[in-house]
Amino acid sequence: MSTEIQALSGHDAAGQRLFDPIGMEVFSNRLLTITEEMGNNLIRSSFSSNIKERKDCSVGLFDYRGRLIAQASHIPLHLGSLSGGVNALLEAVALDAMQPGDAFISNDPYLAGGTHMPDITLIEPVFWDGKVQFFAANIAHHSDVGGSVPGSISGGARSVFEEGLRIPVMRIVQAGELDESLLAMIAHNSREPEERTLDIKVQIAVNQRGGLAMRQLIGQMGLDKVHGAIDDLILYTRRRLLNRVRALKPGSHSFATFLDDDGLGDGGRVKLHVTVKVDGETIRFDFSNSGKQARGAMNIPLSALQATVYYCVKALLDPDLMPNSGAFDAVQIETQPGTIVSPRFPAPVGARSITCQKVAGAIFGAFRGLLPPERVYASANDVLPAMVFSGALTRASGTYVYLETLGGGAGAGYEIDGMDGIQVHVSNTANLPIEALENEYPLLVDEYTFIADSGGAGKWRGGMGLARQIRALQDGTIFSARSDGHVNVAQGVFGGADGRPGRLILNPGRETEASLPSKISHLVLKKGDSVRIETPGGAGYGRPSDRATALLARDIREGKVSREVAQAEYGPMLWGDDKDW
Repeated sequence: MSTEIQALSGHDAAGQRLFDPIGMEVFSNRLLTITEEMGNNLIRSSFSSNIKERKDCSVGLFDYRGRLIAQASHIPLHLGSLSGGVNALLEAVALDAMQPGDAFISNDPYLAGGTHMPDITLIEPVFWDGKVQFFAANIAHHSDVGGSVPGSISGGARSVFEEGLRIPVMRIVQAGELDESLLAMIAHNSREPEERTLDIKVQIAVNQRGGLAMRQLIGQMGLDKVHGAIDDLILYTRRRLLNRVRALKPGSHSFATFLDDDGLGDGGRVKLHVTVKVDGETIRFDFSNSGKQARGAMNIPLSALQATVYYCVKALLDPDLMPNSGAFDAVQIETQPGTIVSPRFPAPVGARSITCQKVAGAIFGAFRGLLPPERVYASANDVLPAMVFSGALTRASGTYVYLETLGGGAGAGYEIDGMDGIQVHVSNTANLPIEALENEYPLLVDEYTFIADSGGAGKWRGGMGLARQIRALQDGTIFSARSDGHVNVAQGVFGGADGRPGRLILNPGRETEASLPSKISHLVLKKGDSVRIETPGGAGYGRPSDRATALLARDIREGKVSREVAQAEYGPMLWGDDKDW
């Protein structure tokens, strides 16, 4: 970056702030380059498959006031834990009590702004001239941090005390010296102590590299110019978002989505309700009419709710909006304490990602009243199903924990079919390749495929869900799952059909086949047992009878829609010769 950039803004004759678009783009991308490098280092250097293969991690940069100044394009939900962790650190430790070489660790949703215990946050203060000026932060989902079940997440957990080790803000490195005792305590509260030890050390090193890059930037530009450029970026982002909000028609629009249950399976469905109110430069999200606090682990901490709302605002109003705190100022969030979106301690929160997906779906639904039809989407699968297998390692001593979150069908939009087998909304992890899975764990993948006919019919078809079937290769393998959308499905728009529900099946196709609930913990499998999860499909957009014949023909040829379903849902057609299909 040129060191000759003096400022990103000036003023016109009336005193209105004017921004230099070229200088702003260059500076913003310099910050994003630092975060992307941090993220790449975290993924390449980690030891656990959940981070190195599935990329279940995120990084960010903050200033000394706790403002987000840049976040890499990883997982939107992690913004909640990163921002919450930095704010908790600023409340717990005074800036002048920090030293160069310090690093802080946390994960707790109630004590440290986290969203659930497996997401461990590491933060390093970045010093210049003896004072803290910035923070380099990263977060990684560790596959196990203790608790009652392998993987530390159970939809049926009844309190946070069942969900693993709680870490408030703690100094894990002091003036460059690693606290080996604290690290050992954290690691040995996991079923995989070696991976916890190594991955946390990687997280510490990643922040050190990020801090070095920030100091190099200050050395090139000067501290005052860096802070001035950041102020301009945040102000520009704020103004740009306010312009998007002002362009919306004032009014109030509501929408509700539903969880199949509250995690325990016997309490009926739970409502996620939002009213979006637009008034001038303010957009307010009122969740007060959502269902009561869940008995199980479906509750959402405040930091997770905030991250979900901010993601939706960016995605729906301005996808190219710079990822910094300027995007937060116009957004107001209202909740009712004691509801599923505002739980009271010690409510469990481990499966909060599923509920966040439903909240995002509700917000997208409410925006149908605010946006023109060409910017409206049918409902996506709005779930983040997860499978967890655990057992004894076969090539070494100890225990493994294999975690996999899965995509489903995306909702169709204006002149676009929904994507097949994709993670939507606040999640953005990769799948674990079959080769890596079978090499690392005593498991065998029987099938990994799209599910024909699972996307909702429409002028534009909903995306297909996924099926993943895994077989245990040793006795005593412990299986857990958390899913949803087995009862309440994705909703179509403008006459489009709903998506197909999800399913969880033990030993499909055998005499011992059994349907399992969407949330199950500690199912002990015998050698040869298989579990199959089928994720929900996305919904359709527009009347199925309006779908172009050529598109439907392509769907049939590619196995996405069967002839039987095509005839039943898309109406009478001139089928022609078999060769045409």
